[in-house]
Amino acid sequence: MIDFNAPADHVAPLLLGAVVTMGGVSVRLTEVEAYLGTEDEAAHTFRGRTPRNAAMFGPPGRLYVYLSYGIHLAGNIVCAPEGTGHGCLMRAGEVVAGVDLARERRGDVPFEKLASGPGNLGKTLGLSLADNGTPVPLDLPDIVPEHVRGPRVGISKNMDAPLRFWIPGDRTVSARRGPAARRR
Repeated sequence: MIDFNAPADHVAPLLLGAVVTMGGVSVRLTEVEAYLGTEDEAAHTFRGRTPRNAAMFGPPGRLYVYLSYGIHLAGNIVCAPEGTGHGCLMRAGEVVAGVDLARERRGDVPFEKLASGPGNLGKTLGLSLADNGTPVPLDLPDIVPEHVRGPRVGISKNMDAPLRFWIPGDRTVSARRGPAARRR
């Protein structure tokens, strides 16, 4: 059981191995990043609440879906007490059900790349802006898998914060496992 009222950096590693099911596809999360609200320059919520990021300030355990770079839909799982603005970005995962539909959405890519990267994961799950603020359909693992943590990737602020968590050696993880990683 995850306490989604906990801060994002506490929730994030507990999401590893969890299965998100949306749009006819199920993805086992292998990589997530924590964003810590108004204390975290890289968070969408750093400057406070806006119409775009309002779901991140809403009840924990819900989705914050946003358009990234004007083309990709990505999803965060909201956590910490309501009004805090914390979230865990779903960065990568393994498709465990609905593979044919995932391939239709993603095209001719290797299996391990179907849901590798936040935009690819969003496309594989069929995320839409209509999902913003809805409860997360999540099945938790019996045991949290071994994981490592290190700096987040693909951001330009607060880059060195060790707030990226992933399952070591998993081929679906979206980026290199840099030297700053620490086992947990």
